[in-house]
Amino acid sequence: MQTKNRINNKHIAYIDFKQHLLLLALPLCLICTIIIFTPAIEQTYLYLTLIIVGYLASYAISFYIYKQNMLRLWQHLEQVIHINDTTYELVNLSNKYDSEKSFLDALLQKAVSAVDDAEMGSIILVDNMTDRLQFASVIGLNMDALQNVNFTLKETFLYRLTKGRFHKTVVISNINAKSAKNDDPFFLPDASTKPICSTLSSPIRIKGQLYGMMNLDSTKAGTFGDYDISLVNILTSEAANAISLYQKSKEIESLANNDGLTELYNRKKFDAAVLQWQHDPNLGSYIIILDMDNLKPLNDQHGHQAGDDALKMLANSLKSMWHPHFLVARYGGDEFVALCHGPIEILMRQMTKMQDELTQLTPAIHFSYGLAQYEQDWESAFKQADNNMYSQKEFKKTASKTN
Repeated sequence: MQTKNRINNKHIAYIDFKQHLLLLALPLCLICTIIIFTPAIEQTYLYLTLIIVGYLASYAISFYIYKQNMLRLWQHLEQVIHINDTTYELVNLSNKYDSEKSFLDALLQKAVSAVDDAEMGSIILVDNMTDRLQFASVIGLNMDALQNVNFTLKETFLYRLTKGRFHKTVVISNINAKSAKNDDPFFLPDASTKPICSTLSSPIRIKGQLYGMMNLDSTKAGTFGDYDISLVNILTSEAANAISLYQKSKEIESLANNDGLTELYNRKKFDAAVLQWQHDPNLGSYIIILDMDNLKPLNDQHGHQAGDDALKMLANSLKSMWHPHFLVARYGGDEFVALCHGPIEILMRQMTKMQDELTQLTPAIHFSYGLAQYEQDWESAFKQADNNMYSQKEFKKTASKTN
C-alpha cells in the first residue's frame, strides 16, 4: 500500500474547540483574579479591557501563525509522500521501460514535478573510466546543445562545492552568470530559452560509486532553500535505489532471455519473439539455420576455450550482419537460427561473405546452413531449413572424402 493511503486526515494537526476554550479561559481567569484581588486603582476596568483585548489579539495572531506553519508542514509531508510514491511506482513498473534512458526520462519528469519551482532538469551520467560526462535525460532544455558540451567531472559545480567528495546536494545561484564570468567550459547559453538562475545539483551514488548527478533548474534567483535540498536528498537517494533495482531487473531479464556465452537470444526468447514477428510481403521472411562443422575438432585439438571462442566469433558475425533488425539466437550447442527479411539474394550473398571471412581465421571456422521461406507455418519452414542445412553438411562430407 502506498504511503498516501495511510495518511488522509489533515484535521489531526489542528486544535479542537475544547482545547481552544481551555487555552483562552485559563489565562483570562488568572488575569481577572489578579485584578480583582489587587488594591483598587483608577481605571481598573479599562486596564482589564485593554489586557483582555491585547491577549485575544495575541492569541489570534499566534494561532494564525501556528495554523500556517502546520499547513506548510503538511504540504512538506505531502511532498515527501509524493516522492516516496514516485520511486515506489518507478521501481514496481521498471519492467515496462525498454531502456535505461526511458527509465531516467520518467524519473526526471517525476522529480521536476515533485519539487516546487523546478522548471527544468537534467540527469548527467559519469564515465568512471574517463571522468567524462554525458547528458542522458533533459526536461525543458535543448538536448542538441547539451550533447555538444564536452566537460569532465572536475569541471562541475558539484565537484567544486563538495571538494570532490560528492556527498551532498548543493545550490548554485546564477549559474550561467558565474560560468561566463569564470570562463567555465560548462557555460550553457543555448541550453534553455530563459537563463538558468538557480540549480539544485545532487549526486546519484549506486553501490558506493558515483553513477551521475541530477540537476533541477529554475529561472528564478535564490528560489531553492534548505528544505528543497533535504527534499532532493531524499529523492536522489530513492532514485539511486530505483536505478539499482531497475538495472538488476534488466540483468535478470537478460540472463533469462540471452545465451550466456554468445549474448544472443536463447531458444526460449527466440520462440517467444517469433510470435511477434512482422511479415513484409514485399521482401518475404526466411529462416536460416546454421551449424558449426568443426566444433569437435577445435575442442580436441586446441581445447574447449578455442571452441568457445569460435562460437563467440560466429555469434559476433551474425550480430554484426543482422542484429538488431532481425531475430538471431543460439538455438542449442553449436546450432544457430535466424529469422530475417529478404530478398533471398542478399541473404545468400551475406552468408557466402561470412563463410569466406570465418575460414580465413586461425584456426578456421566452418559451418553449414539451410534456408527456407517462412510464411505462416513455422514448424514446416523450420523443418525445411533444418533439412537443407543437413543436406549441405552431408554434401561437404562427401566432397571431402572424394578429395
